[in-house]
Amino acid sequence: MISLAHGLYVFFRINRLIQMAEFPETCCFPLIMMGVFIGMPIFFTYVRTIMQYQKGIVFRLGRYAGLRGAGLTLLIPFIDSIRIVDMRINTLDIPKQEVLTKDNISVLVNCVVYYKVVKPDIAILKVQDYKNAIFQHGQAAMREIIGSVELDTILSERDKVAEHIHNIVAKETTEWGIEITSINMQDIELPQDMKRAMARQAQAEREKRATVIISGGEVEASHKLSQAANVIASSPGALHLRTLQALTSIAGDKTNNITFILPLEGQSVLAKGHTGSKEPSHIEEPKVAFKKK
Repeated sequence: MISLAHGLYVFFRINRLIQMAEFPETCCFPLIMMGVFIGMPIFFTYVRTIMQYQKGIVFRLGRYAGLRGAGLTLLIPFIDSIRIVDMRINTLDIPKQEVLTKDNISVLVNCVVYYKVVKPDIAILKVQDYKNAIFQHGQAAMREIIGSVELDTILSERDKVAEHIHNIVAKETTEWGIEITSINMQDIELPQDMKRAMARQAQAEREKRATVIISGGEVEASHKLSQAANVIASSPGALHLRTLQALTSIAGDKTNNITFILPLEGQSVLAKGHTGSKEPSHIEEPKVAFKKK
């Protein structure tokens, strides 16, 4: 392809020759259209627009000639070439990898790498394909870190494991002009038998906690009952009042038969109250009364 200036020069030269040769005017229109068709591709090839989030790396006769920022960039025809690099944060998905943990458990793990190019000239000149290089290095680092820890550590300290992977990958990619912003472990898939074993373990742990809570409640209740028994034993009429209170709570249901048993302590208290004497009265056999609601 020829340059824009050269194309315009050829166009005006041909037009001048046509005028000097006194060609018919009808021949000028095809020549004008030909010049337009030749000039437009030349314009879009050697006049480039670089966006605000991009950087242009210019090569002149194969040599690095500098960076071009946002705006309109003019290139020397047949001499300059340009490569556009995106400077925004990009994502790179590392698909699920089957990795063997330190305690010999096979898991499927996938990660997402967030990176951005900070030095586009170094990223282009030193690395052939920096995206593929980041992918391969991240995959190897993920296998290395996960293979050195146990399954419980991976499940409970996922952020720390991802941070270790990030440190290994970032240490290498810094020399490539690339900054690794973060690495996230999205999914950890366990084998089915391991899931069932973990479910049984969790159920056993819950049952253990429930048993401990119930036994603690029974111990506390026994202490309270012992204290209540001591209070009732110290007062002669306390047991009778407690019996009446229990009957009051039962009497709400009129469909049941209530059997009232008068305790021996209650008869003694009633006998004292009836005679007005402080001497203990003769204790008779307990009487049983039936009352039907």
